[in-house]
Amino acid sequence: MTSISKRTQRDYSLAFKLSVVDKVEKSECTYKQAQDHYGIQGASTVLVWLRKHGRLDWSKGTPNHMSEVGYMSEPKDLTPEQKIKALEKELEEAKLKPQFFETIVDVLDKDFGVRIRKKQRNKLLKKKP
Repeated sequence: MTSISKRTQRDYSLAFKLSVVDKVEKSECTYKQAQDHYGIQGASTVLVWLRKHGRLDWSKGTPNHMSEVGYMSEPKDLTPEQKIKALEKELEEAKLKPQFFETIVDVLDKDFGVRIRKKQRNKLLKKKP
């Protein structure tokens, strides 16, 4: 029967902590990927290191340019595949915005009687010869 010994913060050298923090801050990997890759125990161990040894400002919570999955939102050196994926996501969001606003206008019109749309009757009549 093998037993797994729990590691503490003191079991990791400062140089190791700094190298992991540097990799995460440079977006080479997420903090969760770093935990898995290096076998770091504890759900928030790397996050503690990021707050303690990192160069980002954590005084107001998670830095603005870090997403919930741990990636930097716009790293400087993106691969073409990463750029394509980011642009596809941006395009999908751009397509959803008009639908969202149309739905809001419809709800305002039907449920609250607020007329936002301009009457299109005059424009339609002018287009027909």
